[in-house]
Amino acid sequence: MQFHHHGYVSGDPRVQPASGVGLDRPAELPDEVDVLIVGTGPAGMLTAAQLSRFPGVTTRIVERRPGRLVIGQADGIQARSVETFQAFGFAERIIAEAYRITEMAFWKPDPADHSRIARAARTPDDPTGISEFPHLIVNQARVLDYFAEYMANAPARMSPDYGYEFRSLDIGDGDYPVAVRLARTSGPEEGQVRVVRARYVVGADGARSKVRESIGCTMAGDQAHHAWGVMDVLAVTDFPDIRTKCAIQSGAGGSILLIPREGGHLFRMYVDLGEVAPEDHGAVRSTTIEQIISHANTILHPYTLDVRNVAWHSVYEVAHRLTDRFDDVLPDQRGTRTPRVFITGDACHTHSAKAGQGMNVSLQDGFNLGWKLGHVLEGRSPASLLATYSAERQVVAKNLIDFDKEWSTMMAKKPEEFANPSELEDFYVSTAEFPAGFMTQYTPSMITAEPVHQHLAAGFPIGKRFKSAPVVRVCDGNPMHLGHHATADGRWRIYVFADAAAPETASPPIEHPTPGQTPGQHAPPSSVSGFAEWIANSPESPLAATPSGADRDTWFDVKVIYQQDHTNVDIGAVPAAFKPSVGPFQLTDYEKVYATDPAADIFELRGLDRGGVVVVVRPDQYVANVLPVGATAELAAFFAPLLLLRETRELPTEA
Repeated sequence: MQFHHHGYVSGDPRVQPASGVGLDRPAELPDEVDVLIVGTGPAGMLTAAQLSRFPGVTTRIVERRPGRLVIGQADGIQARSVETFQAFGFAERIIAEAYRITEMAFWKPDPADHSRIARAARTPDDPTGISEFPHLIVNQARVLDYFAEYMANAPARMSPDYGYEFRSLDIGDGDYPVAVRLARTSGPEEGQVRVVRARYVVGADGARSKVRESIGCTMAGDQAHHAWGVMDVLAVTDFPDIRTKCAIQSGAGGSILLIPREGGHLFRMYVDLGEVAPEDHGAVRSTTIEQIISHANTILHPYTLDVRNVAWHSVYEVAHRLTDRFDDVLPDQRGTRTPRVFITGDACHTHSAKAGQGMNVSLQDGFNLGWKLGHVLEGRSPASLLATYSAERQVVAKNLIDFDKEWSTMMAKKPEEFANPSELEDFYVSTAEFPAGFMTQYTPSMITAEPVHQHLAAGFPIGKRFKSAPVVRVCDGNPMHLGHHATADGRWRIYVFADAAAPETASPPIEHPTPGQTPGQHAPPSSVSGFAEWIANSPESPLAATPSGADRDTWFDVKVIYQQDHTNVDIGAVPAAFKPSVGPFQLTDYEKVYATDPAADIFELRGLDRGGVVVVVRPDQYVANVLPVGATAELAAFFAPLLLLRETRELPTEA
């Protein structure tokens, strides 16, 4: 974490200086806003948290509840989400309070007595090392608390506006074309309706979304006609794996998915209530908690479950539904106008809860959309950027639903219906990368390049998330993960993986000459030097779009990674492009220069070409382009459609 560059900081460095709209943020909801977010679920709160880093953008988030969520229904935090929390600065704290999943146990009917269950297998949760971050269980309410803290400490000083319910919206003309009707749900003004006008609206208002309804999106899908009771409980039991995630299949029929919760005592059970007749018309939802507990005891035989306290319970039927689009642009309008209203999370995709995907995919919806709104509203990028949200995220949601159909169907099967006794655990292991959140790969678009030079960085597939790896920071010798230095600040990342030459005027003498070279001859200077000169000074460089008066790394975070050990990198010889001057005192930032970690060479780990390669990463951590170091014209061409070049730009002044 960097601070002091604006002067000495004696308090909590997570509290950033207020600026822009954060300098005099009105307590009451204004009549006009740039972005109005409806709903404080995971997608809405992450979108708001990201926009809180754009102090020139007026963002408000409304919620019909009178205050914060107390008990959340979602609890599974996949590794991709923890990576995201790292970008927002609270991964370490939430890991400390969460339950960590390291393995999963599979229980099946005892071959000697099918009336009893017996442990059949244990499988590691992440057998291939997909991420350095763990798979966690923690109450959704705590996730929302951390995002609320982040936005309150950000330059825009945001906080939710509780007690407002969305009623309807109309899209017209003018600077604030979306008119939103909101009703007060609590306090002395309860029942009163007011209109707030917005440039953009984000509907994060859940599966029964009124924002979705207001823009005419339709949910299509099917009902699985299978019911599950879910309960968060404190109980005494002789079941030996009560603190291990378990898939339990009984011979008597029925299954349980057991998920231990944070805090050491609480756990969640998804209890199979069986098939639901089409003519049931929701009657199964009246199943009592006593009936759910009784059914759980039947499945757990010969073990018993004595429930002492119920924190929360519900009954649901599995349904898989997806909207036809994630914004207000109708199919026949595509290419003729840009969207004004967006839907995220459960408002556009619903599925079972057992794969732990709802909150995780919703978070990535918000991450995808938030920075795009910020870039458009600050004048960094054209409004056409916003069309990529629906195009990218709808495909992800479709893949999720296809996966969840298979997983939830398998969980509902009876043991005798499996062709292979180990089919369930084999599926869990073989598909681990998908639920962990790492199978998403965005296709070519204005922000994701064609994989022309992919061979130069095989371990950083274009369109997939930037998979971090160990490096050593040159200035202080600290080992760290390269990706962990990328915060959710809305900046593009340009990682320059240097050729074999050290950062000097000339490279060392050639030991193994190629035709035309002689031993002892000096090779040409590092290609990184030419790149550094271009990106710092060329009018074609993306850095040329930086607002006048702002630090050169305000919009683009440019880092260099050398192949040498850090002790063999002369930081004084590193080009100035990688040591920008920052803050009012124009202090030198030394934390953008890295070397390889001798114990885990990033060039080997990620298949990086030793001749040098540039990897461009989007603000939401997805790889956007891979280029040779000398391909500056291609880099300029990639960013040209994304940058609204203007002679004069100004950013909000910090306090």
